[in-house]
Amino acid sequence: MAIGLLVLFGVCFGSFLNVLIYRLPLGQNVAFPSSHCLACNTPLRWYHNVPLFSWLALRGRCSTCKSPISVQYPLVELGAGLLFFAVALQEEGLTEKVILGILFSLLLALSVIDFRHKAVPDSLSFPALGLAFFSGNVAASFEHGLMFAGGAALLRMFVSTLVKKEAMGEADIIIAAIIGAVLGVALGLLAVYIAALLALTAFFLLKKREVELPFIPFLASGLLLAYLFQIPLIGLMEAIYG
Repeated sequence: MAIGLLVLFGVCFGSFLNVLIYRLPLGQNVAFPSSHCLACNTPLRWYHNVPLFSWLALRGRCSTCKSPISVQYPLVELGAGLLFFAVALQEEGLTEKVILGILFSLLLALSVIDFRHKAVPDSLSFPALGLAFFSGNVAASFEHGLMFAGGAALLRMFVSTLVKKEAMGEADIIIAAIIGAVLGVALGLLAVYIAALLALTAFFLLKKREVELPFIPFLASGLLLAYLFQIPLIGLMEAIYG
């Protein structure tokens, strides 16, 4: 029952994230105007705003003008619900489940925004960092977060000087701090390594298309994978390093 309620909350939170994903990069108010069709501006009724089910019932089209509704909406809602489900299975305390569920959902939103706009709003990334500091032992999370932020900042300066252009964004440093705060040093470094591997793989696969790849989705994926599989990963590191 508790897990089901958390998943339901996650799906509803994902619906709110869709509003943030669309409006924050455009500098729009997240509350006004109320939800409306982006094509014909018709205000949506409450039954058009039921997460997941409304999109399915409308078959992905506006009830008024029949314009297509992006599949991003149900995917983000479903993704947030699955993230809450995964965290609920991983954590014991309700507080940790809620904090980490919201945190990973915010990272999902940041990943979508970064993929679409190649930049993310501070109004979303800083709250995510604040949650990360309270995801476990506050003192340790704060220390490890600052450590990873400092390391990412130094790496940014070094690589930018080497290639003579900006190599990383400031938001990447914030996500690195989140990784350190949530995972600690050993798993945090492993998460960054996983992120780098995913990014390099995507780069080589899409190299001929000259696609500009944002890094935040890969950092968030590395964090999530290291978090979900931390027990076998810790066992593997102990086996390797004794």
